[in-house]
Amino acid sequence: MKKVLIIDALNMFFRCYARDPSISTQGNPAGGCVGFLKSMQKSIRLTEPDDVIVVWDGGGGSRRRRQINKNYKMGRKVVHLPKDMNYNFNQEEEMSNKVWQQSRLLEYLDNLPICQFMFEDVEADDVISAITQSKNMTDWKKVILSNDRDFMQLCDDTTILCRPAKKPWEVLNTNRIIEETQVHPINMALARAIVGDKSDNLPGVPGVGFGRVNKFFPFLAEEEEYSVQDLIKKTVELKEINKSQYLTRIIENQDVIQENYRIMQLYQPSISYQDRSRVDNCLAEREKHFNMTEFRLMLSEDGFVSLRWDTLEQTMRRIVDL
Repeated sequence: MKKVLIIDALNMFFRCYARDPSISTQGNPAGGCVGFLKSMQKSIRLTEPDDVIVVWDGGGGSRRRRQINKNYKMGRKVVHLPKDMNYNFNQEEEMSNKVWQQSRLLEYLDNLPICQFMFEDVEADDVISAITQSKNMTDWKKVILSNDRDFMQLCDDTTILCRPAKKPWEVLNTNRIIEETQVHPINMALARAIVGDKSDNLPGVPGVGFGRVNKFFPFLAEEEEYSVQDLIKKTVELKEINKSQYLTRIIENQDVIQENYRIMQLYQPSISYQDRSRVDNCLAEREKHFNMTEFRLMLSEDGFVSLRWDTLEQTMRRIVDL
């Protein structure tokens, strides 16, 4: 079975931007850009894929999720340059550098024979879900590279999640997820809808974490999909023999659970028919442009030509020949 590496691009970019102290020959911080390329090469070396797909969040994030909850992702901390770089950028200067790094990275990636996706008002999560569900990926093993645990719900017999922030990398497949969370991936969005997600500014049922979810609803570990309605029905039944205040809170907060589920679930990705068709068409047939000469010229211009890119180049040539 062939293998495809699917990179959650903004997740990787910001991780590198905040940690990699690389400086370009022009004296500009460039860790987000060159750090991304180094991380991509490392991930290619570790996963040995036959193809690579890079997926970006579209401008504006998810319009549909903001329509459901206007506070979605509000208050997220801004990602800053590494403190030890001692750059006295003001807010505007740092934003300008961040935009430059991301634009420069896109120029680098345009020289590689990979798929890149970015759709306005669509999050990378939904595009990645559409990729894993595409008829063109049926016979491929999918490796999602991201620290975002939302992707656990997409794991199945042919899809795994690699979380590079862990040392060594945390590799999550269906069995590992059930072992660690006592929740099957097919029910992960439901469990997380109960608990909430602070990183996305989505409060859950007060006082109910994964421990109580596991205690009250062990059936969520089964390979059977349950709905919010199923959960509430079983909670009402359980309440007849268990007077726990937390069961009462779940019933009282069923609207919160339903709203969270609509936002969190990726089983039916929030992506238009037109954008989904673009994904399918690119996966089915695309022109594989590879210009290593231009790639190396850009590295020389930015002062990173001394870095070795053997693994990246070998993999890109294999993709072209596939």
